Parts: sequence; C-alpha cells; structure tokens
Amino acid sequence: MPESPVLILFGPTASGKTEIIERLFTNGQFCQAEIISADSMQVYRGMDIGTAKPAPELRAAVPHHLIDIRNPDEQFNAGDFVRCANQAIFSITNCGKLPVLSGGTGFYINNFIYGLPAAPPSDNEMREKIKFELNTRGRQTLYKELNECDPVSAARIHENDEYRLIRALEVFRISAKPLSSYQSFSTSTIYPRKSIFIIGLYRSRKNIYSRIKNRCSKMMRSGLFDEVKTLYSKGYTPHNPGLKAIGYKEFFTKTQNGEYYLSENITGIEEIIAQNSRHYVKRQITYFKHIKETQWLNLDESEETIQKIIDIIKTKLSTFLEKTNGI
Repeated sequence: MPESPVLILFGPTASGKTEIIERLFTNGQFCQAEIISADSMQVYRGMDIGTAKPAPELRAAVPHHLIDIRNPDEQFNAGDFVRCANQAIFSITNCGKLPVLSGGTGFYINNFIYGLPAAPPSDNEMREKIKFELNTRGRQTLYKELNECDPVSAARIHENDEYRLIRALEVFRISAKPLSSYQSFSTSTIYPRKSIFIIGLYRSRKNIYSRIKNRCSKMMRSGLFDEVKTLYSKGYTPHNPGLKAIGYKEFFTKTQNGEYYLSENITGIEEIIAQNSRHYVKRQITYFKHIKETQWLNLDESEETIQKIIDIIKTKLSTFLEKTNGI
C-alpha cells in the first residue's frame, strides 16, 4: 500500500474530538477530509446514543468510516480495525482527500501506528477447550490462572471480558509466553508509514469530568434507556461484545445462573455510567502516554481557546502536508 499522509486525532471520552473535526473539515473550511472512527463501540449498529456517534448531519457533510459495520453480537478486534482502517485510507486517498483517524480507543490507535503485535494465530481447538473450562470451572478460576501466568494482561483485561480472557489464556498455553510479551511499548518504533501527524487533545480532570456528567445526562434525556430496550428486544445482552460497553451494561442485572435481564429500575444508573466513564478516562489517559510523537493540545470551554487550537492544528497540519506532498 503506498504511503499516504494521515492525521491522527485522539483524546479521552468527552474531550471534544467531534467538535474539532466539525470545525476543521465541514464545508471545506480547511481541506477535504474523511474520518476513520477509532472507537471500538461505534462499529456496532443500533448503538447510537450510548456511543455518542457523530450526528447524521456531520456524517453527511464529512464522510465517516468504520461506523455501523457490525451487529452487537459480532467481534471486532484490533486486527480488524487495522485492516479496515488501511482499506479506508487507500479509498480516501484515491479520492484526493485527507484520511483523519479519530477516536478514543488507544489500543486500536497504538496498533495502527506501531503495527500489530506478532502474537500466535488463533488455535480453534485450544480456544474451544478454554471455552469449555470457562463454563465448567467458572470465569473467576480462569481469571486467577491468567493473573498467575500473565499479570500484565490480567491488569488490562476485565474479569467479565470473556473474549479477551480466552485469547490471553490461549496465547500463553500454545506459546508458553504471556500475551503481554508480544506488545511491549518500550521497544516499539513508528510503523513504516512515515506520513503520520499525531495530535492528542487534553483537558483538566475537573473539566472532563464535568463534561462526562453533562454528556450522560444528555444521553438519558435523548432516550438511552429506550435504545437499550430495543437492543434487548432483539436478543442482545452483555454476553455480546457490543453491550459490554459503558452506557449499556449498566442497565442489566446478572442472575446466579449467568443470564442477564434488563432492569426496569433505572434510578442511579446515570451516575454509575458517569462513574464508569471517569474510570475509563483514567485508563485512556494512561494508555495514550505510550503513543510517541504526539503533539498535545490543551482545551477548555472558552471559545478563545477552542479557536486557538483550531488555528494551531491548521498551521501544523498545513506544514505537515507540504512536507509530505499531501492533500
């Protein structure tokens, strides 16, 4: 695939990525661009409010890729993302536009920049064996095993994330090496696509927590519970990859036999979603620090600051594109 200039714009939940994109690229204000969503949950159909998908008007004005491409019961991993993102970049560049990869899933962005870790391919026989053990021995037992053989991965993987739990144990059992050993940031170098310009958006914790609170309130008013009920009526629960997402799993109660049912009592759920979002932001910020060559820009709520950030990005991006003979 020929080298193409790519803008990467990332930041934690509620940092203001969508607003920056809208002000940079709608109506051809700066340059013609198309967006590649680096959000692990916006890939799922029917999950619009809780994943804060860009408004239809923005998606009509500036085309977005990797949104609404899977059903909530389908897996979508970092390998899928890198493959689909590269395909989108090729298509966007052929149209004479700038590919802009934007989102908050640091694991996806990291693998796009540095390349996928050379972990062993999936072994179906081993995977089925671990699935059987999960059902017979229990999730907690297998999670304890992972914590003993690969504590680094165990710290990254939630006990309820069955897909990643199985994958981590699978890798260790077939290679005798922990999955975490295949993805060391300390030895990473920039992936051989040299034409990458990386911008990270940052806000103070107080500011971003306030924005999260407002966002969660707006989601509830916009019908998030009805969206979850619609998904549940179609048979989706947190057993499925999509509904493990923050903003969806909180509406469900798990029975002793491992089944999920939708709770009709939503009192306090808004604050639980906000709390989980705040915890997620902390993990995002920690993860983003591993992404080298990032130019960090500090936002606040003032129009003056936002316009200043826009102007800085335009100037830096123009210089970048000139150097790479870009769009």
